Amino acid sequence: MNKRMNSLAAIPVLILLALACANPLGASAPQEPANVETVVAATLAALTASPGNGGTLPSAPAHGDSPSGLLPRSLYYLANDAAQISQVFRLEKDGKTVTQLTFEPANVEEFDVSLMDGGIVFVANNQLFTANADGSNRKMILDGGAQDVNNPFLTNINSPVFSPNGQTIAYGYKGLNFYSVASGQSNRVLEDKIDQLEGGFAAPEELYWPEMYSSDGSKLLITLGYYEGASTGIYQINGGTLVRLTNEQRGIICCGDYSLSSDASVLYSASPTFGMFAAGLWRVDTNSGVVTTLLLGDFDSNPAEVADNPFIAPDGQLYFFHASVPNTGDMINRPPLQLVRSAADGVTGRTVLRPETFQFMNEALWAPDASFVIVANAQNEQTYLGGAAQLYPTDGSSMIALLPYAKDMRWGP
Repeated sequence: MNKRMNSLAAIPVLILLALACANPLGASAPQEPANVETVVAATLAALTASPGNGGTLPSAPAHGDSPSGLLPRSLYYLANDAAQISQVFRLEKDGKTVTQLTFEPANVEEFDVSLMDGGIVFVANNQLFTANADGSNRKMILDGGAQDVNNPFLTNINSPVFSPNGQTIAYGYKGLNFYSVASGQSNRVLEDKIDQLEGGFAAPEELYWPEMYSSDGSKLLITLGYYEGASTGIYQINGGTLVRLTNEQRGIICCGDYSLSSDASVLYSASPTFGMFAAGLWRVDTNSGVVTTLLLGDFDSNPAEVADNPFIAPDGQLYFFHASVPNTGDMINRPPLQLVRSAADGVTGRTVLRPETFQFMNEALWAPDASFVIVANAQNEQTYLGGAAQLYPTDGSSMIALLPYAKDMRWGP
């Protein structure tokens, strides 16, 4: 589910990606981090508290089934309400019924959904809230306070993510934190590293925020944010160790634009733009952090092989958006991509699945069995967040329009 980086225009100040999901409000007194061993023990207890793990999603129905079963699960997303305030909405499995779940006076910037019961966690006004699946029982679990406009990342709350069993919420706030739903306690396991500059300014040396859990809850993918650029880390829940990437070779592997294999041993990541960083398709060994380049688009490659929104299907086939772009020596941004399928190496047996080109795609949400992909298509090249949600079957059958606008799409239960 690509979330944070859709163009090179965002890359030179990538630190703003950590801020883009919060209002520019300011600071409060720091919260002391807890003992790491205590955090790990509490997190493991939460992860094993429920027999469910929210893992593999059910297979999507074949295109053409009854409307009541168009989607395999409910679809959650952000869109503006009647007052033009961003809220959380849910599209039911029929692909038609829409329910508004939040009614905040300020924009909901980020959210996540528990695959166990459909409960939500969300950030609004630099405060972290939880609510039931129907939006009831809204509860604030953290107030980040007013932010320093000069150093907003110092107290920004961002990127809440439910563990697969719904018992733990990972989120970014002065570092990587875990909140236990059962106890109501929050603990920080990685502290943001900040360089203090002259004049009261600060610069991020390394920031940490979560992106997604593995389906068994043993690993948490996190973004490592820097002043210029970013990377991905794999936080091992059992033991609290951080695996860093090696051999990225100008790749920009970060920010949620990737897919995990079913056993969480391999991560696939892609980027369709190059300039400050290379474009391409990469495979990451999540146990060692070693990166293997599968496709490359850089200044010295012609044509430039670019890709976006990869998805490794249960059958081991890799689905992604791809283009071979003649390299003129200029930066490539928003190239026209086509939907393809290949073997896991990104090359063998690569086949174009549909005739359309996707030039203004801002995000994509895959059916669990890769039978379709929902794309948020922007109306123009200046829009880099959200778009019209349209369902494209991978068997080449007709596109189905779902929503006029959706952002941060994700599956619910």
